[in-house]
Amino acid sequence: MAAEPPVLPGAEEARRWAVEELAKPEYREAAPSWLQSLWEDFTDWLQSLDGPAEAGSTLPSPVIGIVIAVVIAAAVIIAKPRLNPKARRAQELFEPDSVLTPGDYRQRAEASAVAGKWGDAVVDRFRALVRSAEGRTILDPQPGRTADEVARDLAIQFSGEGQRLHRAAATFDAVRYGNWSAGPGDYDMMAALDAALEALKPVRSSGQQEQGQQEEGHQGEVHFNPAALP
Repeated sequence: MAAEPPVLPGAEEARRWAVEELAKPEYREAAPSWLQSLWEDFTDWLQSLDGPAEAGSTLPSPVIGIVIAVVIAAAVIIAKPRLNPKARRAQELFEPDSVLTPGDYRQRAEASAVAGKWGDAVVDRFRALVRSAEGRTILDPQPGRTADEVARDLAIQFSGEGQRLHRAAATFDAVRYGNWSAGPGDYDMMAALDAALEALKPVRSSGQQEQGQQEEGHQGEVHFNPAALP
């Protein structure tokens, strides 16, 4: 007996499934930074397909259903490894038990650049940037922190550098985990960002935040001095 062909959901039902599935927080949290805008555009499009699909789209219902199914499958493929604890550990910024300073990483980066090893140079220069931020108490040392998280946290402290920070994080990930071949332009971008952050003052570092709160509390105190009475 021949197997019956699978029954594809209608466009409206597929849209509802996709909206419910992609609304789960794990997909948004696991999406790489460069996919955020595309992700939001696609989910906005799904939300706009209210009512019968034929009324708002020129695509046949089966085609819409297939497209949505493919996108959900792609979302699972992207999210699954990033949600896996072992995969997340593999995406950590530093080598295990690394004690290198920002200066050490910069020296290694420069040596790699001179040798034409642009990928190694880019990776170490980004690490120097992170180590420097930790040394300045702008970032708290945090095992397992990813490049995306660094860009997000530093963009809060250096709001004018947000775009370059996210580009640097994406470049770091592409080189270290995506086998992407970096070039001298990528290293120049990373080195320029590192130097720019060194010269800028953050909005408020973690240590300064606590100190500032203490000072504000002392300023609000009223002290009684009997000698000042008439």
